[in-house]
Amino acid sequence: MLGRGLAVLGAFTPDRPEQTLGDLARATGLPSATAYRLVAELVAWGALERVGRGRYRVGMRLWEVGSLAPVARGLRDAALPVLQDLCAVTGFPVHLVVLDGAHALFLERLAGHTPLELRSQVGKRLPLHASGPGKVLLAHAPAEVLDAVLATGLPRLASGTITDPERLAAALAEIRRTGSCLSREEMTDGVASVAAPVLGPAGEVLAGISVVVPHTTDNLAPLVPAVRMAAAAIGRALR
Repeated sequence: MLGRGLAVLGAFTPDRPEQTLGDLARATGLPSATAYRLVAELVAWGALERVGRGRYRVGMRLWEVGSLAPVARGLRDAALPVLQDLCAVTGFPVHLVVLDGAHALFLERLAGHTPLELRSQVGKRLPLHASGPGKVLLAHAPAEVLDAVLATGLPRLASGTITDPERLAAALAEIRRTGSCLSREEMTDGVASVAAPVLGPAGEVLAGISVVVPHTTDNLAPLVPAVRMAAAAIGRALR
């Protein structure tokens, strides 16, 4: 029964944050009666909530429980003041991203003063190869993570997405050499980013942060020191 309940919760995605009972039954393959019973139990507990007539979305109780995860909670608490300063200084959106299997999980996003159309959302998982902070994480991930990414292919999300394994390998080597990542129109057309790793006490990479700017920004290099200093400040706050 637990597995079926998790399947119901797993049917919600950033692209489909609200679903009907019929949607959930089709997505999980459960009989309608079983889906109805599970949804009722999840609503009663607070994991789901009703939205209007016949539609459901993830409830606040589930968010509250998820926020107790020690790594995510400690990292977000340490990073948020630094990210707020970085966002204020640059005026552009900033991200905090961690490795989640073979994906990049966005733990935090601050919008900045300049509106930009982005794919990222808090709690959303996106391909590692197609963003600055994702590539930062991939550059320092175990070899089996890179193998898993390559095994599923390198889908193109925007005009600048790296889809060739050799180019990706060269980009990852450059990130390890320089300690930062400059990317243009890899996740979303029209934007560029500067990313850097957040290091733990033993020098391990705990997360990646990035600043996202319009792609018309010709020179990204001046942003590198600010992003690297912010990443270092988060790392110190975690010690």
